[in-house]
Amino acid sequence: MNIDLLTSEELEKLRELILAADNIVVCSHVSPDGDAIGSSLAWSEALRLFGKKPIIIVPDQFPDFLRWLPGIETIVRYDKRSDEADAYIADADLLFCLDFNELSRTDVMKASLSAARGDKVLIDHHLNPSIDTVLTVSHPSLSSTCEMVFRIVWQLGLFDKLGRKYASSVYCGMMTDTGGFTFASSRPEIFFIICQLITKGIDKDKIYRNVFHTFSENRLRLQGYVLYEKMKVLADGHAAYFTLTRDDLKRFQYVKGDSEGLVNMPLQIKGMQLSISLREDTERDNHILVSLRSVDNFSCNEMAAEFFNGGGHFNASGGKLFCSIDEAVKITEKAILAYESKLK
Repeated sequence: MNIDLLTSEELEKLRELILAADNIVVCSHVSPDGDAIGSSLAWSEALRLFGKKPIIIVPDQFPDFLRWLPGIETIVRYDKRSDEADAYIADADLLFCLDFNELSRTDVMKASLSAARGDKVLIDHHLNPSIDTVLTVSHPSLSSTCEMVFRIVWQLGLFDKLGRKYASSVYCGMMTDTGGFTFASSRPEIFFIICQLITKGIDKDKIYRNVFHTFSENRLRLQGYVLYEKMKVLADGHAAYFTLTRDDLKRFQYVKGDSEGLVNMPLQIKGMQLSISLREDTERDNHILVSLRSVDNFSCNEMAAEFFNGGGHFNASGGKLFCSIDEAVKITEKAILAYESKLK
């Protein structure tokens, strides 16, 4: 099966960039998820085969359910070690931008990355990349950045030299960005990749448990609270939304990652096509984090761009609102009403 992504010219350019670089930084987006962390760790494993010592930098905290990933202790958090991270970025002659399409998605790192003197290479699966790079590898139709990393590593001829650490990170990222291979994962290439990863000795069932079966009691009670108390169903049962206020988060002793996957829950209702989560930021006033998920042919990406200052994928998008939670609810209900004719 041919899973190559790069032209021969792009492949050679990538190889030359890596070989010529003395200092390499690998970075990802704010609130890094399984795909961002998995692709960063996996790509760094591949870079070490070139004799490089890449530094992974992320803007802020990643969820606790990813702490089992091999090598995660080496990641530099910008919000905790900004001076050190700034120095790494300034010294880098090559920067890999993984799993984000514009520098604004790196939040507190944006200024430092914008000022970086090193060449940038983008590897990403989001729409409309806008980063100034010497090489852009953008494939929005693919399941995840981890899938892209696997394909590039395979094309470079490095897969046979890599082990379980690499395979675990790639599988985790692909699994989390497809909801356990329940969406954006119907192409045969994905299952070819999974077969190859299993040859490295990964335990895919344990990886699933490490990610999805490590919730605290408070997280499970939060889930029940959202479904019973907070979920609002509109558009004749085809759309739903819920809010999480600071008081809600405090009540259930929220930690980062506890809201992961909640936005998918309403989609289990028969006939439901759209689910929206509105979560108050715990630090910034009038800052609402929006997640949108949809099924079938409803594009939540369009709604995210039009109403929530966001974007993303066809069936999985995000955005932000700079207002109170009550105002955010009004905007959400307006958005659902505007798209009601498409929710059938």
